[in-house]
Amino acid sequence: MQDYPTTALVILAGGQATRMNGVNKLLQSFDHEIQLLKICNAFQDNVQEMWVNSHRDYARYLELMPNISYFKDDQDGFLGPLMGMKSACSHVHSDYILFVPCDITEIPPNILSDLHTALKQNTSSSVAYVSFNGQALYPFCLLKRSSFATLTKHLDQQQFSIRRCFAELMPQVVNIQNQELNYHSLNSLEELQQYRK
Repeated sequence: MQDYPTTALVILAGGQATRMNGVNKLLQSFDHEIQLLKICNAFQDNVQEMWVNSHRDYARYLELMPNISYFKDDQDGFLGPLMGMKSACSHVHSDYILFVPCDITEIPPNILSDLHTALKQNTSSSVAYVSFNGQALYPFCLLKRSSFATLTKHLDQQQFSIRRCFAELMPQVVNIQNQELNYHSLNSLEELQQYRK
């Protein structure tokens, strides 16, 4: 039973997937399950809203997950995950938002609880993100709604780096160690082939 505040899930799938020849990573099966289903199934019992930040394939998402909602970036131009996060503020109702990249390979058990614990222990922090084997995966994070003014400020200044933005939010890190994990997310067809081996 969860003992943390109401939380929304937002899957970040707003990119062009140029290194994947334009295929929608959220509709691919990296393992044995389509990414959309893998991510939603991992969190649906622990979140109150589920969203996809994407610019295409809405009908297919709804076919697979009838209770999912979706939104586009506030601004055209494929400006990266920070824009997807900021855009979420206009749609999501929860004060806490769990962002998960669409190309995630590993979803650690209890990760949402661990991220909430990290924020609870550091009340001045507005974000907690996941690191795999010492490698930060900034878009896999839990953000407080109060942080959106900072996100907006960075985007207004044409500054699209999540790392630089999070540096202002007193970030907390949840470190996951898994020596069998070579890729925490997949950005190219080459990486996907290596991962499947």
